[in-house]
Amino acid sequence: MNLFPLISYKFSQKTFRKLQRKGLSEEVIRQLSHLEEKFFETPEELQAELPETAAVRNNEKLLLRSAKGYCRLDRLIPNRSIREWVEALLFALIVATVVRTYLFAPFKIPSGSMIPTIQIGDHIFATMYTYGTEIPILGIRVFTDPVKRGDIVIFPYPKNPSVDYIKRTVGLPGETLEIRNDKVFINGKELDEPYAFFDRPKGQSDQNQSFSDGPVSNFGPVQIPEGKLFVMGDNRYNSADSRYWGFVDVDEISGKGQIIYWSHDPRESLTSGYQFSRILTLLR
Repeated sequence: MNLFPLISYKFSQKTFRKLQRKGLSEEVIRQLSHLEEKFFETPEELQAELPETAAVRNNEKLLLRSAKGYCRLDRLIPNRSIREWVEALLFALIVATVVRTYLFAPFKIPSGSMIPTIQIGDHIFATMYTYGTEIPILGIRVFTDPVKRGDIVIFPYPKNPSVDYIKRTVGLPGETLEIRNDKVFINGKELDEPYAFFDRPKGQSDQNQSFSDGPVSNFGPVQIPEGKLFVMGDNRYNSADSRYWGFVDVDEISGKGQIIYWSHDPRESLTSGYQFSRILTLLR
């Protein structure tokens, strides 16, 4: 006998109430009362215990269908109070998983690569359906929508997919991108970037080679392949992004940053560092 079979049969008070609503008489319910709270692993086991009366046999299919259940916790956890707590917890976990995977997911920002748009310690919600919904097992996305320039996107870090990154989409598939003296050019035309922030780290000067000749201030030109994106942090002098580790696959984008729901600088104490004015700030 399996300890916890996937399918089992049992007449409970809930089952009897369901049968009454379907029109079974009190007499039939009484004839089945001796089977209450007993488990049967197969329909044949239950059929063998059913009373040999015409009223019962005429409703045999209905009885089997009503008594059938899947993954019954009441067999594994007989105590009703404990079972109800476990059921509530499992339900909450399932709902949370579905919501986080397909609707909204929370993220905590640990770095300053998106300053000033997103600060260290900001907690944001991202919509996980903006660019399509993936069907489990099949791996197919439906209701897809293209990533747009300026979108703040969530994706697995290409060098370590277990880590989520958040950056702004700057270059789209097929475009030619170039950075000259901190200015981004798309297909030869300068891009208007009111969100871009330039603040050199301490110890770096305007004449420092890493800025004058390196990928921070001057990059490309490169043509972005089809199916790829060029992403950058708003904090241009303090962001590891496509200038250093390359393009991001469009199919790897999992969500779009939408709103800040909490903000506390982890470098501060529990009694300070709260930025209440940032709560419910929309990300643009």
